[in-house]
Amino acid sequence: MSQPAELFGRDPVAIVDALVRRGRAAMEAFAASDQARVDEAVTALAWSLYKPENAEALAAMAVEDTGLGNASDKVVKNQRKTFGTLRDLMRVRSVGIVEEQPERGLVKYAKPVGVVGAVTPSTNPAATPVNKAMMALKGRNAIVIAPSPAGLATTTRTVELMRAGLQKIGAPADLVQVLPPPVDKASTQALMAACDLVVVTGSQSNVRAAYRSGTPAIGVGAGNVSVIVDSSAKLDEAAAKIAASKCFDNATSCSSENAAIVLDNVYDDALAALQRAGGYLANAAEKEAIRDTLWVDGKLNRRVIAKDIGVFAAECGLGGKARGARFFMVEESGIGADHPFSDEKLALVLTVYRAQSFDDAVDKVRAIMAVKGRGHSVGIHTREIAHARRLAEELDTARVLVNMAHTFGNGGGFDSGLNFTLSMGCGTWQGNSISENLNYRHFLNITHLAVPIPEDRPSEEALFGAYWEKYGK
Repeated sequence: MSQPAELFGRDPVAIVDALVRRGRAAMEAFAASDQARVDEAVTALAWSLYKPENAEALAAMAVEDTGLGNASDKVVKNQRKTFGTLRDLMRVRSVGIVEEQPERGLVKYAKPVGVVGAVTPSTNPAATPVNKAMMALKGRNAIVIAPSPAGLATTTRTVELMRAGLQKIGAPADLVQVLPPPVDKASTQALMAACDLVVVTGSQSNVRAAYRSGTPAIGVGAGNVSVIVDSSAKLDEAAAKIAASKCFDNATSCSSENAAIVLDNVYDDALAALQRAGGYLANAAEKEAIRDTLWVDGKLNRRVIAKDIGVFAAECGLGGKARGARFFMVEESGIGADHPFSDEKLALVLTVYRAQSFDDAVDKVRAIMAVKGRGHSVGIHTREIAHARRLAEELDTARVLVNMAHTFGNGGGFDSGLNFTLSMGCGTWQGNSISENLNYRHFLNITHLAVPIPEDRPSEEALFGAYWEKYGK
C-alpha cells in the first residue's frame, strides 16, 4: 500500500488528509461491530505489544532511538501498562447502551468521536501509542499517531505491529496509522487541524498547539512530583518504594518522585533508609557538580537525563560509591527559579527537603508545585490518613497517592484504583481540559435518550425556605 508521502510528496496537508480519509473509511467498515468484536480488536492491539518478543524488541529499539531510559524497564512498562489497560477496557461497555437510569428516564448510548490525532512522546514511543490506540478503538474510532521525531522509528514499527494484529483478525488496518517520516511541526499541526479529537502527551508546546488548533483537544501537564515522608511513615518501606519509583526507566516518567520532603524528627533516619535503598547523598561539592552537569544554560542536559547512573556520574566527575549507587540525593532548602533542584529533573536525582512540621511540609509541596507540576500529583508516606486527606483537600493537585511507589500507582496499578494510562490530566491548574487519568470515556460521544418520568417539582418553600428564614423575601 502506498504511503501518503509517496502519493503527495511533502505537502503535509495532503498527507494528513489522505490519512484521515483512510481512517474514516476504516471507521465506516468497523462501525457495525458489536462489543465482542470491538473488544477483540482492542485485544489484538494489546497483544501486538504485550507479546514478549515484541515488548523486548521495541524496548531495545526505543533506547537505541532516543537514548532515554533502559530496555529492561521499558519491557516492564510495555507489558504492564498494556496488560492493565486491557484489564480496564475489558470490564466496560463502549458500544450501544452503556448506562440506564430508569428512575430518571435516561438511557445512554455510546458513539465514536471520529478520527483521533494522537501526539506521543519520546519517553514512551511504543507504550503510549498502543495505550491510546486501545482506548480509541474501544470507542470504534480510528487513530493517527504523530510521534516524537526522536521516537519515530520505534513508533512506526509499533504501528506496523498493531496493523498486523488488526489484519490477523480481519479488522481494517487503517484504524491505526502513523505520520510518515520526516515527522515535523508542520505535519503534526496539519493533523491537529484535520482530525476530530487531538490527544497530546509530551511537550507543553504541543499541548498548547493542540488547544490552539481549533479541534477539540485533551492535553496533559508536566510532572514534578513531591512526596512527603511523614513522622509516622514506615521508613524502610517508604524508602524502598521511593527508590524503585525514582529509578524506574531512569526517571523518564512524569510521575517519578523529584523531591522528598521529610519531617524533621525522622529526617536523619529517613536519609539513612534512602541510602540503604541505594541512594547516594552528595556533599556540597558533588551537589554543585550535579547541578552544573544537569542544567546547561538553564536547560536540562540531554547527555544525562534518563541515563544510567554510571553515565551520569561520569559526566559529573563522580566516582567510587557514587557510580555504584542507584540514584543521587541532594539536600536543598531553597525553592524557586534560583533553585533548579526544585524543578523537574527527568534524571536519577532526588531533592531532599527538611520540614520542621507537617504544616511546613505542605507549604513546601505547594511552593514546589508553583515552580512546576501544579495539578499533577503528590505522594505521602504516612500512617495518619488524616494527613493524606488534608493534602487532597488543600492542594491544587489531581491525585494524592498514599504509601505507594508513585510511578507504579499514579498511572494505574494493580493495587491502585486509578485507571491505567500513560497520560495524566492536570486540570485547569495546568491548562488541561481533564483532571483525571486519560481513559476510554474521553474517546466516546454519548447520546442521551430521555423519556417522561413522574413530575419532579419541589415546592418553593422546599427550595427557598431556608434562605427566606435567614434573609427574608
